[in-house]
Amino acid sequence: MRTTEILDCMIKEMEIKASKGELLASSDEPYTLYFGGGTPTVYRVDQLKRLSDKAISLFFPAFPSEWTVEANPDDLTDDYLRQLFSLGVNRLSIGIQSFIDRDLQIMRRRHSAKQAVDSVYLAKDVGFSNISIDLIYGFPGMSLQEWEYNLDRAIGLDVKHISAYHLSIESKTVLGKMREKGKFRPVDDELSDLQYKMLETKLRKAGFVHYEISNFALPCFLSRHNSAYWNKQQYIGIGPSAHGYDGNLTRKNNIANNIKYIENISQGVVPEEIEILSEKDVYNETLITSLRTMNGLDLNAVPETFRAGFLKKAAKYLQSGRMIYSGKYVIPTQYFLISDSIISDFIE
Repeated sequence: MRTTEILDCMIKEMEIKASKGELLASSDEPYTLYFGGGTPTVYRVDQLKRLSDKAISLFFPAFPSEWTVEANPDDLTDDYLRQLFSLGVNRLSIGIQSFIDRDLQIMRRRHSAKQAVDSVYLAKDVGFSNISIDLIYGFPGMSLQEWEYNLDRAIGLDVKHISAYHLSIESKTVLGKMREKGKFRPVDDELSDLQYKMLETKLRKAGFVHYEISNFALPCFLSRHNSAYWNKQQYIGIGPSAHGYDGNLTRKNNIANNIKYIENISQGVVPEEIEILSEKDVYNETLITSLRTMNGLDLNAVPETFRAGFLKKAAKYLQSGRMIYSGKYVIPTQYFLISDSIISDFIE
């Protein structure tokens, strides 16, 4: 019942935002639609169609060129996949995480390694050609050889996009509680680095472009939606916990609590926190997003107030070869390691 209420409220939220003039600006860039932030496949396809029809009619001047749906392997039956494909979905992001049953069980995932593999083959049989999968490394107990097995399995599936994230253990999660009880210790930095270097080496050899710290794609299959986020383009977020950005100075964050979200929307109010970015915020966000990508930082995007200070700090990285300057862009040469060692040095 609650999922139906939230669905109705998301429809109403779109109507409220459109009535207040919150529309996607006209752009030469392709429009994208992304159903994520959890597992949208808890909804039937006819329910997802309600959402997509409303979004496209209110916000899109043309049918989205990239339409992604996130899913867990066990949600992707043949019938469900065929319905998604008929709807117009042209990209799947499947949360596989691992091809080792032991790790999936520890993570409390509902699917097995076999289901993970089967879901990809099912999607291909239906007609999906643009498939992304998620993997996790830095998992306690996972050896370098086991991580290599995961990578070889992923490459062998011939998917177009792979997102690989280092395990982050939050205190209130199952893994967090297990750590507190001493059932395992986080992976040491040396093994994490080895696993990441193996990730990059094997995927590059397989023809993948390493276009963002955690994301790899075959040529022509870089995620347009995610790239728009890293390039600080405008997007509209709908639903509990959704985030939106006007492409300039305004960010909007919806409340996370489902009950409060429903109560507010029912009264015609979007429960959102509005943040107006300062020049310093713009500078810091530009650094955090741009320096994570293969394109690096466009110096023209750095507010003039901070440009001289940035170049002064960048000098030592340019001299050591950890960054290069192309004449317009400052590009990290090993940007997969910069989140701690470089970006923090530039943040104001």
